Amino acid sequence: MTEVEERDHGGGLDAAIARFGGTRAGWLDLSTGINPLPYPVGKFSADAWTALPDKGAFARLEAAARRFWNVPDGAAVLAAPGASALIARIPSLLPAAQVQIEGPTYNEHAAGFQAQGWQVVEHSAPACVMVHPNNPDGRVWPGLDTDRDLTVIDESFCDVMPDQSLIKTATKPGVLILKSFGKFWGLAGLRLGFVIGDPVLVAKLRDTIGPWQVSGPALELGAQALQDHDWANETRTRLADDSARLDALMTANGAVALGGTTLFRLYDVGDAQAWQDRLAEHHLWSRIFPYSTRWLRLGLPHPDRWSQLETAL
Repeated sequence: MTEVEERDHGGGLDAAIARFGGTRAGWLDLSTGINPLPYPVGKFSADAWTALPDKGAFARLEAAARRFWNVPDGAAVLAAPGASALIARIPSLLPAAQVQIEGPTYNEHAAGFQAQGWQVVEHSAPACVMVHPNNPDGRVWPGLDTDRDLTVIDESFCDVMPDQSLIKTATKPGVLILKSFGKFWGLAGLRLGFVIGDPVLVAKLRDTIGPWQVSGPALELGAQALQDHDWANETRTRLADDSARLDALMTANGAVALGGTTLFRLYDVGDAQAWQDRLAEHHLWSRIFPYSTRWLRLGLPHPDRWSQLETAL
């Protein structure tokens, strides 16, 4: 058997600790784009832990998703154990051909299609993937050609800019829109994601993903969070303020802001590896990329940890 190549992602704090010392509690992990102030997790019902999730729990969650994202009539909604589970399954919906994925972008899409025998290209093809807003540079897609067999729109980071959502295209044949619960709500460990779009394709995904695909606690908490519009609006304001503060700190220390979202910021720092090492000496973990020696990406620190970043800089 050949060893599967490890794909580049944020995280990997264990390796950083092994190299630079310290304890996990003492490290500030800014290598991901996860909201550092997550949605508050309260108490769960006993049934959430002990009973198989029933159809009513799934219906409540998916109804809340429809309202929160303004899903148009005619588009289907499916909850899943994280957006990654959907990304891995979507390429199996159609016979392998060519898929257009313009980089640099989130690398799991290309990996998922290649694993199913697809050829990844940057020119027009029968299928395409658009990460909207893009990771890591935050660019958005102002126009959209959905006249394809398959169009995947990854809106994992779009909840910070709901006015930019392409959700209105979800009724078009071949369109699938992905939503993540781990980024904006800061609950990556909950493993909850959604696909919204073409009912025929969503039905196929429902069959492949199996029954009881979302845990009882995720069903309860997800439905609650998606109905809490006050928290969402307050969070968007805080993230905008904190990302502006981060830009000011970084540019004052010689970095050039390149973009991103209000959950993560991308900078040109000249020598990205040197910056990552220097920050790591202060037990602060950042994100660099195999395709650029200059780019450094930072998430937002917890409100109580800004001083650690300021000292490192």
